[in-house]
Amino acid sequence: MLNKKFLISHFSFLIQKKNLLAFSAGIDSSALFFLLLENKIPFDIALVNYGTRENSDREEEHAYALAKKHHLTCHTVKAPKFTSHFEQNARNFRYKYFEDLIKTQGYNTLLTAHQLNDQLEWFLMRLTKGAGVSELLGLEEVSQREGYTLIRPLLPYSKEELVEYLKAHEHPYFIDESNSNEKYERNRFRKTFSDPLITEFKEGIARSFEYIRNDKAILEKGFEVIYSEKQLRIIKLYTQESKTKAIDLALKNLGYLLSASQREEIGKEDSLVIGEEWAIERQGEFIYIAPYLDIVMPKKFKEKCRIQKIPSKIRAYCFQEGIDPRNLPA
Repeated sequence: MLNKKFLISHFSFLIQKKNLLAFSAGIDSSALFFLLLENKIPFDIALVNYGTRENSDREEEHAYALAKKHHLTCHTVKAPKFTSHFEQNARNFRYKYFEDLIKTQGYNTLLTAHQLNDQLEWFLMRLTKGAGVSELLGLEEVSQREGYTLIRPLLPYSKEELVEYLKAHEHPYFIDESNSNEKYERNRFRKTFSDPLITEFKEGIARSFEYIRNDKAILEKGFEVIYSEKQLRIIKLYTQESKTKAIDLALKNLGYLLSASQREEIGKEDSLVIGEEWAIERQGEFIYIAPYLDIVMPKKFKEKCRIQKIPSKIRAYCFQEGIDPRNLPA
């Protein structure tokens, strides 16, 4: 049975924060909604209406009504129609909306309702494509993002436990019928593999993820992010073996997932552009990562960068964002 005191014991610091809950009115986010209320953790909610399902507008109306009843602020937005790559485009739109709210409304955290089934789905999907420990784990309970902290309080719990909790307390929720549409890869993995495995082996799977988290923490002692401003990251390497993992993890936190071939390329090269989007430069024990730009810079700025030994592919982003190269670690 889901222990509602888990939230307050593990995430008591949220009481002092301004929290935003990513809400969909489905099982997972509804369970987290009521757990936050029970634990007296302050929060507001944000819902993206994709307009793709029969219940989309009803769920939005429900979110407003629920927020009004409990004296919360409800933010909603209608997404554009995506004609291709729906899952990726929807995710990008959703997080851009959340991050804009965080910036304009002064939220400290984003709470999402990912749970144990989601963790296993991700693990299995990445396993079939080739991935290391950091990529296999995927979802973390607490992740630092630019300007906010992303928190997933429900990772130890299965969807079945969340349903039991909602039913036991007669809390309302909607069923997302799109979760049964097997044209989406995640749904195929869910129906065929992760849900049956969780049903039979939940305790062992939960323990395994805890062990993997501990192993990941040990592995990641080989590097450290020493500078972060906007989308610029500077990483200090303590071991050569940590290079690919350090870059992979930094890009994941910036919202970009590397392919297997890109990871191989990173392992071989010290200066490259990934996906025509991200510049990666290694200089001694430092790795620089920034969006790749091709713009004209004043000679004076380029000279500053040369004196400070800022890699050439990183300079344009620093110039565009007004980052003084003299303030960067050297």
